[in-house]
Amino acid sequence: MDEETRNRTDDSIVCYAPTMITTNGIWQGDNPLDYSLPLFILQLTLVVVTTRILVFLLKPFRQPRVISEILGGVILGPSVLGRSTKFANTVFPLRSVMVLETMANVGLLYFLFLVGVEMDIAVIRRTGKRALAMAIAGMVLPFLIGVSFAFMLHKDTQLVKLGTFILFLGVALSVTAFPVLARILAELKLLNTDIGRIAMSSALINDMCAWILLAFAIALAENDVKSLASIWVILSSIAFVAFCVYVIRPLISWMISRTPEGESVSEFCICLVLTGVMISGFITDAIGTHSVFGAFVFGLVIPNGPLGITLIERLEDFVSGLLLPLFFAISGLKTDVSAITGIGTWAILSLVIVLACIGKVAGTLLVSLYYKMPFNEGLTLGLLMNTKGLVEMIVLNVGKDQKVLDDKSFAIMVTVAVIMTAIIAPVVTTIYKPARKVVPYKRRTIQRTKPDGEFRVLACIHTPRNVPTIISLLEASHSTKKSPICIYALHLVELTGRASAMLIVHNTRKSGRPALNRTQAQSDHIINAFENFEQHVGCVSVQPLTAISPYSTMHEDICNVAEDKRVSFIIIPFHKQQTVDGAMESTNPAFRTINQNVLANAPCSVGILVDRGLSGSTRLAANQITHHVVAIFFGGPDDREALAYAWRMCEHPGVNLTVMRFIPGEHALDHTPSGREILTVVTDTDRDKQLDEDYVNEFRSRTANDGSVVYIEKVVNHGEETVAAIRSIDPIHDLFVVGRGQGMISPLTAGLTDWSECPELGAIGDLLASSDFASTYSVLVVQQYIGIHVHGDVLGTPDSPYQQHDHFELSQMNRRPPPRGQAIFQPQP
Repeated sequence: MDEETRNRTDDSIVCYAPTMITTNGIWQGDNPLDYSLPLFILQLTLVVVTTRILVFLLKPFRQPRVISEILGGVILGPSVLGRSTKFANTVFPLRSVMVLETMANVGLLYFLFLVGVEMDIAVIRRTGKRALAMAIAGMVLPFLIGVSFAFMLHKDTQLVKLGTFILFLGVALSVTAFPVLARILAELKLLNTDIGRIAMSSALINDMCAWILLAFAIALAENDVKSLASIWVILSSIAFVAFCVYVIRPLISWMISRTPEGESVSEFCICLVLTGVMISGFITDAIGTHSVFGAFVFGLVIPNGPLGITLIERLEDFVSGLLLPLFFAISGLKTDVSAITGIGTWAILSLVIVLACIGKVAGTLLVSLYYKMPFNEGLTLGLLMNTKGLVEMIVLNVGKDQKVLDDKSFAIMVTVAVIMTAIIAPVVTTIYKPARKVVPYKRRTIQRTKPDGEFRVLACIHTPRNVPTIISLLEASHSTKKSPICIYALHLVELTGRASAMLIVHNTRKSGRPALNRTQAQSDHIINAFENFEQHVGCVSVQPLTAISPYSTMHEDICNVAEDKRVSFIIIPFHKQQTVDGAMESTNPAFRTINQNVLANAPCSVGILVDRGLSGSTRLAANQITHHVVAIFFGGPDDREALAYAWRMCEHPGVNLTVMRFIPGEHALDHTPSGREILTVVTDTDRDKQLDEDYVNEFRSRTANDGSVVYIEKVVNHGEETVAAIRSIDPIHDLFVVGRGQGMISPLTAGLTDWSECPELGAIGDLLASSDFASTYSVLVVQQYIGIHVHGDVLGTPDSPYQQHDHFELSQMNRRPPPRGQAIFQPQP
């Protein structure tokens, strides 16, 4: 660090007063900013606030967080705010540089330790030749370009040996930032496409090579005098890595093995590891490479599993949220954009950007064409590999500290890194538009699923808590050899800024390997439950998937999966859960928005499951479950769909079904609108009434001899009587199946919607899901998929016999275009 201060202060000598840490207070006449602690706190706050504001501003442009962090530093530094000498001397005086840099490097140390913990070396072993070839091609060409530039630029800077300069420029241009790339891929919903997998694997290999090169570059840079010293540095670094792998890794594994199954890792163990980070940083710094190299290697040797999860969860937010922005900010503070003067320099700058970019793209493109990948995929991969981030910044900072780069070339390189990373997301979005397979399929509702055909269900799951009831419901849905059930279990994971949430995607994991983080542990839990269900129940096939995206676009992922897998029914959990005392409390407001969006955009029928337990009160044998199900029927497409689902369930030997149909009495007010539209409205409601009659009659005639089915008709006149009738239902029942009743105006539910908490459940669904109703049963609220509405008129429902043929083509023509950006899914092994 003292070197850095010398670097900055050729013409001034800075004195440090060891006693001036904390103030005596402003009442004693002290200025807090003259003391190092208050000053540091102010600087830290400024940096974090600035980067957060920038993150918020740049979010619509799909910019990764690194960009905001570097720009934050540039804004606070000499390029923008630091132009005012008063600001620079008050907030970032020279004497504070040492404290700031030390803290930034501590943050960097821990961050790279975490990157090491999250990186799975086994993934690199399994990446395959294609990714390896791409990583190498994507490094060699830019490296050569960097070398050729080094000769040009080196004439001006005679400070260092040409070899060192070449290494630094080459490394800086050829690295790809693995964590930043992961974020960009997830934002663009490419993480789980082939492109995403190859890009991630190549970036991993690239990152590793960059570290090795960086270690060499530093070893060479620090020793201008004796060439033998460099060899010692390299040899001792190799010895350090070997020591970590063959001594430290087995030790840590032994410590973990002593932790009892299911218990969290001991405090002592974690303290040891955190101290180990510092020690390895100290050793590598003493050897002559950079301290972060030691921390990174130490992170790599920590085995995946509970220890890794605990470390990531405890450290990540503090390190990457608070300390890491400091490091980027310091890079920005050292960057004086005004140092890049003269047209010639700007010309060189743009040339470096363009050539390095082209080099990487060309290298990647050649390999991808050799492996017979489409041209635009190769191009996209090349662009993605241009992501710069942390490693690049470390290379540049070390280069500046070692006087390999002067102010001008440092500013040039930082600008190059920012511009290259910033343009990727927008450019890739425009270039790469994966082909959507539009699959026209007709069985979009339960009612239209053939009795002897496969029944495809998409079950969406937020947390393992949703699983038991969904599995019980699917088990009661009666899978037979004639009509097997195909279940797609979709685990919905929010895409957060944390790198660890991303890693669930690297699903080349073999089962039996420990999970990397909490999300993955949850995912494993869910998959195991479904696989267990598949083994115990016949004629059921389960395919687990994971969707990782921001909650705001998650419904697109759900609808895309439903469309791709030709599902006829989507089950989503309700956004409220039951508490111990039976009341319903909201779990996450975002879930409600997802549900509303799915109801609005789904390509098939949807059921919202209000979960109050459906364990099957008495389980007699493996294939015997007893459920008492009530289907409530008012009329309309949604109620027919609910009846269709209940009908399917009642074929199960362990399910007793009560169908309660409500019929308006003589005193029920008829809500027919007056005026010109009366004709169409009447014919519509009449047609619906006719369909209701036909369907109910068919149901009754088919189930007439079935002792487990009870059919009741209740004559009611208004909403109060309806509520009373529903309240009178025997409490033995554990599941209500009701239609959402969208667009149906019935005198029997009039007034019930006035106080509804959750209109998305419809009048009756909301009533049954409210806390003041008996709390022993679950509710499934069903909405049928009805083609498309044009000017408010329904173009024919899928089950209206006389419109069955032309309805489908119309609804296909008028259905929404598939949303931009593919969802991230991956079949799990």
